Amino acid sequence: MSIQPEGEDLRKAIKWISEMREEAPEKSLTRLVEEAGARFDLAPKDQEFLYRFIKQNEG
Repeated sequence: MSIQPEGEDLRKAIKWISEMREEAPEKSLTRLVEEAGARFDLAPKDQEFLYRFIKQNEG
């Protein structure tokens, strides 16, 4: 059995969103965060953090 460190799903989601923004730049950040939330089973508060984190670190 493997135990993931806390926050591992958030790190995977950040990496996935970064890759998806290169592959599909037409997708909105909001939509990507929603998809990442479903894909990585993130709680709503984690999705909010993810959105804010990416907005603060882009550009």
